[in-house]
Amino acid sequence: MALAASTAHPDEVEAILAGRHDDPHRVLGVHPHGSRWVIRARHPLAERASVVAGGTVTRMIPTHPGGLFELVVDAVPASGYRIEWRFRDGGRQNVGDPYRFPPTIGELDRHLIGEGTHRRLWEALGARPVTHEGVPGVAFGLWAPNAQAVRVVGDWNGWDGRVHPMRNLGGVWELFVPLVEPGAHYKFEVLGADGRLLLRADPLARRSEIAPATASVVAAPDRYAWGDDEWMAGRAAQPFDGRLSVYEVHLGSWRRNPLEANRSLTYRELADELVDYVAGCGFTHVEFLPVAEHPFGGSWGYQVTGYYAPTARFGPPEDFKYLVDALHRRGIGVLVDWVPAHFPRDEFALARLDGTALYEHDDPRQGAHPDWGTLVFNFGRNEVRNFLVANALYWLEEYHLDGLRVDAVASMLYLDYSRRPGEWVPNRHGGRENLEAIEFLRELNRVVHECHPGVLTIAEESTAWAGVSRPVELGGLGFTHKWNLGWMHDTLEYFSNDPVYRGYEHDKLTFGFIYVWHENFVSPLSHDEVVHGKGSLLARMPGDDWQRFANLRALYGWMWAHPGKQLLFMGGEFAQEQEWAEARSLDWHLLDDERHAGVSRLVAALNGLQAERGALWQRDFVPEGFRWLDATDRASSVLAFERLGEDDTVVCLANLTPVPREGYRVGLAGEGPWAELLSTDEARFGGSGVVNPDLVVEPVPWQGRPVSAVVTLPPLGVCFLGIPPAAG
Repeated sequence: MALAASTAHPDEVEAILAGRHDDPHRVLGVHPHGSRWVIRARHPLAERASVVAGGTVTRMIPTHPGGLFELVVDAVPASGYRIEWRFRDGGRQNVGDPYRFPPTIGELDRHLIGEGTHRRLWEALGARPVTHEGVPGVAFGLWAPNAQAVRVVGDWNGWDGRVHPMRNLGGVWELFVPLVEPGAHYKFEVLGADGRLLLRADPLARRSEIAPATASVVAAPDRYAWGDDEWMAGRAAQPFDGRLSVYEVHLGSWRRNPLEANRSLTYRELADELVDYVAGCGFTHVEFLPVAEHPFGGSWGYQVTGYYAPTARFGPPEDFKYLVDALHRRGIGVLVDWVPAHFPRDEFALARLDGTALYEHDDPRQGAHPDWGTLVFNFGRNEVRNFLVANALYWLEEYHLDGLRVDAVASMLYLDYSRRPGEWVPNRHGGRENLEAIEFLRELNRVVHECHPGVLTIAEESTAWAGVSRPVELGGLGFTHKWNLGWMHDTLEYFSNDPVYRGYEHDKLTFGFIYVWHENFVSPLSHDEVVHGKGSLLARMPGDDWQRFANLRALYGWMWAHPGKQLLFMGGEFAQEQEWAEARSLDWHLLDDERHAGVSRLVAALNGLQAERGALWQRDFVPEGFRWLDATDRASSVLAFERLGEDDTVVCLANLTPVPREGYRVGLAGEGPWAELLSTDEARFGGSGVVNPDLVVEPVPWQGRPVSAVVTLPPLGVCFLGIPPAAG
């Protein structure tokens, strides 16, 4: 058929064919034509095209060899229409016309995005299955204000960017594509301001391909039927200083299936096995290393490319919901590591997404992380802050998470973090504080706690920055908790020393009590302490096998006795021998060894004792919950203190040398009767069995207390004394 002249302006046609038109709806679709209407459509591979309306098929007129067709009609079909394409290879396709539809992203959405206050950003951008003007399909949206053109490509259009160019709505690109269904793979083809044409994964994709593939996947509408109503209703009433004992988990290596090529367990398999295990250990929460999509498993999830998509390695998004739901139904909270400090340079993801430094700073002194080879978010940009704050809300709302542990906060707070002089840019006052990051963190915590009372936000912050876990209105950053990395370093250094030298290191255990109530601390023995050549916790303990296990048990006893909440990385609870590696399973066979099984029983017993005795957690964050009995006995490496609850007192005694201490007198708050509640040296834990079965309280004032008792302190042991519940 001979070509007719297009009714559109030649410049408009040229821009469409060149793929540079920023508003293809102005050319394609339905437009007035005098007293009539013209329908224009384009497919670069089409030989013929027809308009299908009702039962009528009307052939369109070709107006350009690049696949542009037109049809002039007296009236727009009231019930809509479709385009039937016939291709040069003989194939056919009958599809809806995306260019006859109005925008699916409204003015209010665009205003809130620009203002940085769109709290449900995932409902405006990304890929959203919707019914638009009675037609089912997918609404696509991408923030890329400096792009010359954006097209959506996928397996429904042969990944051909010429088929579905998007329109620019003031920096947000939008297109509704009829009849695309959940499960379709897609990306955005972005012609950047720099002239480069790159395929980009959707920054707000709610589902991704399994790595190393990088396409986004259209997620189905959320129809998961949650069973955790009771948990969610009670969570809002939970105080931030409630009991918190956390089991940190890397999903891919907790347990693997040796019968199927040593593969990782799926989310649903973990729901069957991990939930029972954590409940049996007595932990209150699990904390998952990042679950957001990431291309490289060796990053452990800390180099995120899909901030809104649970990693597809272990199953679809609804299966991750199933895992969270299963934990909640067993009374176990779920925390997830969240990474707003940096993102990787992968060209399919966020880096220079529209050909400019969009999510990151352009100046490498501000926008590049020297330690990790990653890029730093530009927290001064409204849309970037919005992307991250909305992302936090997304995980809390869509996946019912109970908290976020925010990674690498120190790297956000300081402009000169890991940078030498001349490699960083001072703030407007000439200082080293990142004022924009500070305001972002305050906004994050303020919004999260307003929207979700009872949710925890925990900072991994490694410096002495003041007020990390203090309310924003009091000048703090607004986190509920902060990791006590000073405690971790000092404690591990102390316990790694041969006991003969511990008298010289006594201050490493007592120094932390100077600042322990300055923040709401979590005492972490995390994944970071069992990687990069550090060895396992057991491997770091000195002495022969007996001493190594006794030291590890004493370390855990000290950890649970110490003010602050607890976090223990998986494997530590049964004295993993090897250093952790993400590509292999934990060594579960070790539980066949009584020494390892004993450590496992101890951790469960410590959690059980903590659950029974409010003194071990109720006043973690105030000095009124603690009183020294003996802090100065460095010669014997003995420490003694009281933990004071609302109506409960527990005495904690630590003897950190391999010599039993007989005849040790300890002051007690009242006549009792007192009993030994737990000793890390009990035979059931693999200890030598030095215990105190019968305590005799004597009217001898001691250590500032009105009465006292004489006990034997176990070698390399920690014991807890209290009034049994029946007696109390």
